[in-house]
Amino acid sequence: MDNIIESAGLGKRYRRTWALRECTLAIPAGHIVALVGPNGAGKTTLLTMAVGLTTPTEGTVTVLGGVPAGSPEALDRIGFVAQDAPLYRGLPVRDMLRVARNLNRVWDQRCAEDRLAVLGIPLGQRVGELSGGQKAQLALTIALARKPGLLVLDEPLAALDPVARDDFMASVVAAARQDGISVIMSSHVLAELERVATYLIVLTRGAVRVSGQVGELLAAHGAGLEEIALRYLRAGTGTGAAFLGALLRRTVAAIGATIVVYILLAIATATVIRPHYAATVSVPGWNSPGSGWVISTFAKTPGGAVLSQGALDGLSRHLPASVQNSPSPDAYTNWLTQHGYTLWSSLQPDSRFWQFQLTEGGWLLAVSALLIAGTVWLVRKRAA
Repeated sequence: MDNIIESAGLGKRYRRTWALRECTLAIPAGHIVALVGPNGAGKTTLLTMAVGLTTPTEGTVTVLGGVPAGSPEALDRIGFVAQDAPLYRGLPVRDMLRVARNLNRVWDQRCAEDRLAVLGIPLGQRVGELSGGQKAQLALTIALARKPGLLVLDEPLAALDPVARDDFMASVVAAARQDGISVIMSSHVLAELERVATYLIVLTRGAVRVSGQVGELLAAHGAGLEEIALRYLRAGTGTGAAFLGALLRRTVAAIGATIVVYILLAIATATVIRPHYAATVSVPGWNSPGSGWVISTFAKTPGGAVLSQGALDGLSRHLPASVQNSPSPDAYTNWLTQHGYTLWSSLQPDSRFWQFQLTEGGWLLAVSALLIAGTVWLVRKRAA
C-alpha cells in the first residue's frame, strides 16, 4: 500500500527556532488520520510542507506514493483546507466556484454544484453572508471538486459550533468512503476525531511522540483514542527543567528586550528629544534667573572656543586647590568668569513641565501599544 505522506529527518527552522525537527513518518493510504498536539507543536508546519506551501530546512517529504511535495503532480492531487480558508467574502458563491475553477487544472463543476445543492447553500448568496459552518462546507467543496487523492485539513473545526462540526465531519467521512480519499486532519477537538480517525499522530515540541493505526494503539494501551492522545500530550509538555528552559528562552528574553527598549527611549528622551519639544531659552550664566530647568550648559573661552559641560568638568580638576576646596558653590563659576570665560545655560521653563509630561507619556503609551500588539501577533502566529 502506498504511503500518502512519507518523511525522513524532516525539519523546519524559523530563525533560531525549530518548528519541526527530525520528523520521520510513513502514513499509509486509505486512512482518516488525526494529527493532534498543543499549540506550537508543529502541526501546521508539517501540513504546509506536505502540501508544498513551505520548503523544509532539512530532510525530505513525499506524498501519494513518492511524489515530491510541492511538485505540479502533487498539487493537482491534493486538496487543502486551512483554518482561515481564503474565501472572497464579497463574491457570490457561484463566482467563488468560478474563481476556483480557473485556478485549478483539475476541476469537477457538477460535483461542486450538486454538493452545495444538497447542503442547501444557494449559489447566488454572497460568501460573507454564509454561516461559519456553510463557509467551512464551501471550502471543503472546493477542495473536493479538485478530485484529490489526499485531503489535508488544518484545524477545520476550530470556529464551528457542535452542530456544524457534526455536519462537517460527516461530509469528510462520506467523501473518504465514496471516493477513496485519504484524509489527514489536525484539530484540538479530540472527541470529534475519536469517532472517525483510523490513524493517530501525536506531535509535541516539533517531534513525533506516537504514530500508528488506531486499532493497534487501542489494543496496546487498553484505552480510548482521546485518552491515548492525552497521555502523550501530557508526557510531551515536560516539567521542571524543561519548563524553566522554556521560561528563560521566551519570557525572560521578552522582558529583557522590553527593558532595553525603554532604557534606550529614556536616554533618547533626555538627550535628544526633550530639547526639541519647544524652543529653549538661552540665558547668560549657570545660575539662571526665574523658573526653569537646565537642558545644557556651555562656555566660551577667552579665545572664542566653545567648551561643553563635559570639557568644563574636566577643566575643573585642574583649577587651583583653593577653588576646588572652596565651600562656596559659586567659586568655580566665579573663577571662570574672572578669567574671561562666558557662561551660558539653555533652559525650559517650569510652566512647560506638564506639557512635556503629557507628550512623553503619549508616545511612550503608543510604543507600549505597538509592543503589545506585536507580541499578540507573534503569539497567534506561532500558535497557528
